[in-house]
Amino acid sequence: MSEWRKDWRHGPWSPRIVVNAGLVTVLALVPVYAAFAGDPFAMTLFSRILIMAIAALSLNLIMGFGGMVSFGHAACLGIGGYAVGILAKEGIGSGFVQWPVAVVASAIYALVVGALCLRTRGVYFIMITLAFAQMVYYVASGLDRYGGDDGLTIYHRSQFGPFDLNNATLFYYLCFALLLASIYLVWRIVNSRFGLVIQGARSNEPRMRAVGFPTFRYRLVCFVIAGALCGLAGALLANHTNFISPAMMHWTRSGDLIVMAVLGGMHAMFGPLIGAMAFLLLEQGLSHVTDYPDLILGPLLLIVAIYVNGGIDGLLGGPRRG
Repeated sequence: MSEWRKDWRHGPWSPRIVVNAGLVTVLALVPVYAAFAGDPFAMTLFSRILIMAIAALSLNLIMGFGGMVSFGHAACLGIGGYAVGILAKEGIGSGFVQWPVAVVASAIYALVVGALCLRTRGVYFIMITLAFAQMVYYVASGLDRYGGDDGLTIYHRSQFGPFDLNNATLFYYLCFALLLASIYLVWRIVNSRFGLVIQGARSNEPRMRAVGFPTFRYRLVCFVIAGALCGLAGALLANHTNFISPAMMHWTRSGDLIVMAVLGGMHAMFGPLIGAMAFLLLEQGLSHVTDYPDLILGPLLLIVAIYVNGGIDGLLGGPRRG
């Protein structure tokens, strides 16, 4: 009986696979629900969930699988958003220009920061990533031409020829497709030789170096990939809100991304999506109950972090890579 239960929990009909498939199905049907129920806010909320899930997924790549706890990851989110906003302000509205610039700019930032902070470990790594993020935050606050502390309104979304991103359904399915593509990309990375080296370096970096792997280069490339992916999320977020501000890259936003990854499950492909959905839906729901939702949300997240091993995904069968 125990062997059957073990096979069931890890087989093709395991709770994890069923929940993940159900989650993807529900997300695919959100526009249908919004159209029949006349609830446009559902599209706005779930578009945000998809975008933040991409950002949390990028953090999970370096934190969950690489053991690199970055407390400044939201800087890449903000850089991606500002790339879109600044180009739009200067009259360049093509998404074929804006989005690659957002991804490349975030990747370059990640390359510079990673080249410095990856020589350290533990709390020193965390503090250096936080310091760089705060530097970028204050630089954005000083950009008077682009709104400074008040932020910058983006009057037109990125233009992709005949595709109009002002169409809420089209924009939603674009975010949905990019999320699925990002999950697939991270899955391929994690299960590749490159990903195995990253995970080995997380467990025992000296031993990986001893057998001949240049772990610093591997970890740096992983850090840059995560930064680029988060930059893409920033470009989506700027188009979603039609607004950018330094708050996009504040350290508290990085904290939110960490909470999403931990809450959903750091060692699972769909963990960041589950965490983003749980976090943002709880936040939205509690805001209708009390004026101080964080007073309830904080203890709930603390209980999950302490007592639920592997986050919500851990309840579905224990943490695993894919």
